[in-house]
Amino acid sequence: MKSQPKSQVLSTPAAAPAAAAAYFAAKGAYETDVADVAYDLQAGLSGFLLVDVRDARAYEEAHLPGAVSLPGGRLSATLPEALAPGTVLVLYCWGPACNGATKAAARLAARGYTVKEMLGGIEYWRKEGGALEGTLREAAPLYWSMC
Repeated sequence: MKSQPKSQVLSTPAAAPAAAAAYFAAKGAYETDVADVAYDLQAGLSGFLLVDVRDARAYEEAHLPGAVSLPGGRLSATLPEALAPGTVLVLYCWGPACNGATKAAARLAARGYTVKEMLGGIEYWRKEGGALEGTLREAAPLYWSMC
């Protein structure tokens, strides 16, 4: 008799519903996504500031509407005035394979800023047809440098 294969999905049991609810509620406090940002921008809703943590050249060529540039690897002792305490900063980088926004969010949160990471980065913003600002906009390379 041939043995039944074991489930890879269920090899670790699923969390109890209450634990899953707490986990996913907490996760939402740290993240947002392209669709939610696009909705808020289109509806003219405010209360957050988009922060592009890619290098300055990539930002100059293409960035989300209204985003400020703060290259993640260059978070200095002095930060732009646009990063007002109390404003939720929504950070993004290249895409899902880049953790630049994650690293920058950790450093800014440690300095007392309220932060969220936009999942998907500019890659998914572009894939979903989001508007761009910059010198090249849609003609900009999708990837320029490392995170």
